[in-house]
Amino acid sequence: MKDSIQQKILSALYMVLRQLAKALLNAGIGYREFAEISKTAFVDVATRNYGLRGRPTNISRVAVMTGLTRKEVRRIRDKSAAGDETVVERHTPMSEILHRWYTDEEYVDNGGQPLVLDFNSAAKSFSTLVRKYGGDIPPGAMRTELKRINAIEDFGVGKLRVLKRNVSGQDAHQRLVTGLANVIYPAVLTLAHNTSPGCDDTWIQRAAATQYVRKDDIGRLRRISSDRLVELSESIDDLFVAYETLYEKDAAREPVRAVGIGVFYFEEDKDELKNFS
Repeated sequence: MKDSIQQKILSALYMVLRQLAKALLNAGIGYREFAEISKTAFVDVATRNYGLRGRPTNISRVAVMTGLTRKEVRRIRDKSAAGDETVVERHTPMSEILHRWYTDEEYVDNGGQPLVLDFNSAAKSFSTLVRKYGGDIPPGAMRTELKRINAIEDFGVGKLRVLKRNVSGQDAHQRLVTGLANVIYPAVLTLAHNTSPGCDDTWIQRAAATQYVRKDDIGRLRRISSDRLVELSESIDDLFVAYETLYEKDAAREPVRAVGIGVFYFEEDKDELKNFS
C-alpha cells in the first residue's frame, strides 16, 4: 500500500516537474543545476527540521533520510556554511515601487488613489518613493524602466502618474523568477503545511477547472477569469495593507508571519523569511 501511495505521489510530482523542466530549459537551466539546488534543499530541510533536542541533524542521519552519501551531505553543508547557498529575491524593486505607490498612505489621496507625483521637487515625490522602497536603484533609472513597461506616464511637466499596480511586460527570465518565488513557493508552502504529520488546521488550497469549453470561447473566458482574479487579489492586497499600516512599525519588536493567498492561504515563519530579502 505504501508503494502504491508513493507511486501516486511520484506520478503527480512528475506532472509538475515536466512543466517546471520546460520553464527551466527555456531559461537555460539544465539538470545539473537543478540537481544541485535540489540536493541542497533536501539537506537543509533534513538538517534543520529533524534534529534532536533542538540541535541540527547529524550527517549520518541526513544521509539516511535523503539517500545521499555522507561525503555529499558534508560537501553541501560546508557550502551552505560558507554562504554559497542560493538567495532568492521575493520582490523586484519595480514591483515594490508600484505596490507602495498604491498602498503607502503618504503617496495616496484621501480616497486611497495613487497621487500624481513630481519627479524630484516635492517632499512626496517619485524620487522619495524610490529612495524609500527601491533599494540602491537611482530614481532616474527606475523611471526609465517603469515607463518601458508602461507602468507610469508623464502627466504634465516633471510629473508622473502610475498606471498599474503590478509589473507586467517582464522578460521571460524575470517572469520565471517571479512565478517561482511568488506563486510556486507559497503554493508548496501550503502543501507542506497541509501534509505535515498530525496537521489539524489545514489551510485552504483550491482550484477550479473544466474540460468543456469551446475553442471559440477560450479568449473571452481567459479575459473574464483574469479580470476577476485581479479584482480578488487587489481586494485582498488592500486588506493586507490595512494590517501593514497598523503593525509594520512594530515588526522589529514583535513576532511576525508572512501571510498571503493564491487561490490558497499560506503563512511563513520569520526564520524562513531570512533567505528572501
